[in-house]
Amino acid sequence: MNDESITLEELNVWNTPLFVSQLPDHEFLKEALLDLIYQQKAAQKTAIDSLIAPTAKHAMHESTLDFLDQEDPTVMETKRILEELTLEVAASLNHSFWPEDANADAHIIESWYHVTQKGGYHDVHSHPNCSWCGIYYLEPGDASSAGNGGLNRFYDPRVNAEHYADPGTAYLSAQGVWDFTPVEGQIVFFPSYLKHSALPYFGDKDRVVIAFNSIIEVY
Repeated sequence: MNDESITLEELNVWNTPLFVSQLPDHEFLKEALLDLIYQQKAAQKTAIDSLIAPTAKHAMHESTLDFLDQEDPTVMETKRILEELTLEVAASLNHSFWPEDANADAHIIESWYHVTQKGGYHDVHSHPNCSWCGIYYLEPGDASSAGNGGLNRFYDPRVNAEHYADPGTAYLSAQGVWDFTPVEGQIVFFPSYLKHSALPYFGDKDRVVIAFNSIIEVY
């Protein structure tokens, strides 16, 4: 065989991009957001005010799905920043598919907080009817310390990727999961089809996040 005649071209297909960013002005927004969340948590009629899959959630409080729609200056600024970052994510992957000179906007259509206490978790799920989702770690509590749980786990969407393993499949990763340790002020962005969960949390301090679903408009 003449090796000089062989050409290999790598084609990356069906990959799953995730993005991580630090929320600008987190230190200025944090306390006001936490105050508002705890005020609303105290007024909740039920632990899961969204009424969505309450049996999949344990030892946590969840708001209705319009948290970032409030006409509160801190909330409005947080939403503006998150939509701006979401648009950057979407544009970085899709701009070559959009019409030349097109304008685009990201719209957060659903948003909610989670306040998770010791022993709390959220079972595996995905988010329908949107394109990009995000989790903003407002106050990770003790989840950033090893052994306290509270990680977000993302699951390999490639069905049967683990059905066989040898040195030729090492790049697939043996676990089939990717664990993200919450870091204060960070946001993780992920495509809506990606299944994920919040693993059991064992910290003494509340773990507080703001999660959201978004759509992209091009015009």
